[in-house]
Amino acid sequence: MKFAYRFSNLLGTVYRCGNLNFTCDGNSVISPVGNRVTVFDLKNNKSNTLPLATRYNVRCVGLSPDGRLAIIVDEGGDALLVSLVCRSVLHQFHFKGSVHSVSFSPDGRKFVVTKGNIAQMYHAPGRKREFNAFVLDKTYFGPYDETTCIDWTDDSKCFAVGSKDMSTWVFGAERWDNLIYYALGGHKDAIVACFFESSSLDLYTLSQDGALCVWQCDTPPEGLRLKAPTGWKAELLQEAEDDDEEGEEETTVRGKAAPPAEEQQGKVKYSRLAKYFFNKEGDFNNLTAAAYHRKTRLLVTGFASGIFHLHELPEFNLIHSLSISDQRIASIAVNGSGDWIAFGCSGLGQLLVWEWQSESYVLKQQGHFNSMVSLAYSPDGQYIVTGGDDGKVKVWNTLSGFCFVTFTEHSSGVTGVTFTATGYVIVTSSMDGTVRAFDLHRYRNFRTFTSPRPTQFSCVAVDCSGEVVSAGAQDSFEVFIWSMQTGRLLDVLSGHEGPISSLCFNPVKSVLASASWDRTVRLWDMADSWRTTETLSLTSDALAVTFRPDGAELAVATLNSQITFWDPENAVQTGSIEGRHDLKTGRKELDKVTAKHSAKGKAFSTLCYSADGQSVLAGGASKFVCIYHVKEQILRKKFEVSCNLSLDAMEEFLNRRKMTEFGNLALIDQDAGVEDGVVIPLPGVKKGDMSSRHFKPEIRVTSLRFSPTGRCWAATTTEGLLVYSLDTQMLFDPFELDTGVTPARIRAALRQQDYTRAILMAFRLNERKLLQEALESVPWGEVEVVSSSLPELYVEKVLEFLASSFEVSCHLEFYLIWTQKLLLAHGQKLKSRAGKVLPAVQFLQKSIQRHLDDVSRLCDWNRYNIQYALAVSKQRGLKRPSEPPGSNEGAETSDDTLHLLGSGQAGGAGQLV
Repeated sequence: MKFAYRFSNLLGTVYRCGNLNFTCDGNSVISPVGNRVTVFDLKNNKSNTLPLATRYNVRCVGLSPDGRLAIIVDEGGDALLVSLVCRSVLHQFHFKGSVHSVSFSPDGRKFVVTKGNIAQMYHAPGRKREFNAFVLDKTYFGPYDETTCIDWTDDSKCFAVGSKDMSTWVFGAERWDNLIYYALGGHKDAIVACFFESSSLDLYTLSQDGALCVWQCDTPPEGLRLKAPTGWKAELLQEAEDDDEEGEEETTVRGKAAPPAEEQQGKVKYSRLAKYFFNKEGDFNNLTAAAYHRKTRLLVTGFASGIFHLHELPEFNLIHSLSISDQRIASIAVNGSGDWIAFGCSGLGQLLVWEWQSESYVLKQQGHFNSMVSLAYSPDGQYIVTGGDDGKVKVWNTLSGFCFVTFTEHSSGVTGVTFTATGYVIVTSSMDGTVRAFDLHRYRNFRTFTSPRPTQFSCVAVDCSGEVVSAGAQDSFEVFIWSMQTGRLLDVLSGHEGPISSLCFNPVKSVLASASWDRTVRLWDMADSWRTTETLSLTSDALAVTFRPDGAELAVATLNSQITFWDPENAVQTGSIEGRHDLKTGRKELDKVTAKHSAKGKAFSTLCYSADGQSVLAGGASKFVCIYHVKEQILRKKFEVSCNLSLDAMEEFLNRRKMTEFGNLALIDQDAGVEDGVVIPLPGVKKGDMSSRHFKPEIRVTSLRFSPTGRCWAATTTEGLLVYSLDTQMLFDPFELDTGVTPARIRAALRQQDYTRAILMAFRLNERKLLQEALESVPWGEVEVVSSSLPELYVEKVLEFLASSFEVSCHLEFYLIWTQKLLLAHGQKLKSRAGKVLPAVQFLQKSIQRHLDDVSRLCDWNRYNIQYALAVSKQRGLKRPSEPPGSNEGAETSDDTLHLLGSGQAGGAGQLV
């Protein structure tokens, strides 16, 4: 098994904090999610998280005018220059302070950052290679308080900066003679946004109290004059001009005529034309975000109540008003055409894209309000279901990265989720005392399982047939068994003396394993009156239990940081892994003990076998996820799921800069005025005190699952749902390679029509382009002969290649023929070793199922349109007073033909499976 797993995508979180941006084409939204950035492609309905991360949560993102570069600045002032084309970091820079906003000039030559009460202008990185990509040009002073916003003129000659001191400052990007700086007042609260008018120096300023000021400038942008140089610079310029004029005639005109003296002395002046208030339409005194589209003169404003307004400027005509959330709107962006408006609400983690002309949603996504607790993959690997502390159950599409359905029937936190074997039913357990079953066909809760006495369910499991549902109780120490068909309670399994922590069904047999805090794992036989067959005694409390995919082994995670492996048939321990040193927990800010001593109470709380059963994934209250080899019992690889210092328990040692003569600075609450300082959380508190002033969530890995296809694995963490997949682009993995296998010999075998030998050599070299060339060179009539002559060892590799090719290739029918012939020729041999081949077959099924959904939907749409067109034509034909002879026969013939065409399309789509 290859372990080239790399970060692939972030699901479950769509917006955290920071500003939103549209790409240049207006089809994608760039949204900060914690310390990462996700690009939502609205045209192709896909989301992708950039494979980079900052040290703290992202504060602001600046996008270059051509859309190739982005500057990502975090809360600590560290900046990343990112290429959006190759999705990599080009340069790192530290601004030495907290940056509020960053903005490129429209010509792309410079950018301005607001930091503290100053604005700094830098030379933007060009297309040439530079040692220092960020070169400081000027520093602008003026505001007395923190700066809040930036806006540029269309010609990049000036920019405006808003401040919390209720003033707006207009600065010249060059050394203009008649405009150095200009301060604008007129507001009674902090400036939220400022916008220049198109091709003008006229300005709009908006303050937090819901006031809009319209400012008119008496000078057009063409009226700005460069300041004449003085001193030694002027002498050098004069000498250069004298040298140039020696060889010219006296009648030559150099440049434009000098303006009059009175015009030279005139400075740029602003006058306020109007002042408008938003509270005319209601109580909208807390304006939080705004955006302006210059071409259409559309002003979008968002408020703390979740309401947004659309106004037409400069007349301030109200176009539209709508409430999209009950939380504060933190960021607004408008795309280039002015059709789509993006809203970000940090309180609930919402991201909305609204088309204001048709008054419809283009995108409406929301992550879990609280942390995610559990996840499960569908049997084909296409969907992931997650449950959170907010009581919501969300289903995510792994291909698009979007959530397409949310179930809100639970009234308390969801503790466990799982799919049935069919993949169309989700079963969840909750602390509200119910276990619910949801149908993915009709998107409804069709079964609700309850216990005779109210209890809190901590885990859930469904057997391989999907007929038996079990859930473990946290307070009554019992396991409840229900029937999926009738919804009746079949039995209550008692015997444990502590809370049930985990349940797992044997994938092959009807055996249920239950782990408890009473230091035992019990095996229950579902086919024999649910009696206890074996009791496995452990050395510590059991936290997680899982079966190997073939059901021949059992793994248990205990409170002493150990993972023990058992033979469920003979109840014999086969091995153990000590994971205390691999867990490496961090030290929280309010801890009075070191990370080394606090790690003694930490353990792995979630386990999962890989698809082939050779490795096991383990995670817990740490930023690391460990992969162990089961047979050798060694650590194979350790993944760091987060490097975000905005989360708690990330660092092993305390930061010395936070140490004072009075102790740790985090233990001193400077704002509260309490003599005792900060209240230390009780032992065992995992999430911290959310009612405190300064709350930092603790990094945790709550659930781990391997995809049934074996190509990726997912983890629910404090940051969201992280997906790691195999990186096959830069991986050289030859198979039984010798010196006689070369690309030249492979192509020579293809020219000699020795297709079997060419395919075998191509797989031994294992280069994708050569594999594709070898397979596609086989005529479709000889696919059956070639596939039957392949050795058994290569059949699995051909199936894996076909599954990956379905996602990118347009030769759908050709690869379907290959798949059909391979499965017909080698089906019996593959069935005999189903355990090893199952991940490849499920990967193949996932790829074919996706094409089936797309093609069958298209065929049904075409067939219904054709039937509708026929029905309309018949109705019009009946209304005619006279019909030409033979017209009915032609109509019947065309009807039969179209009916056969429609059935043929549907049949072709159905034959994909």
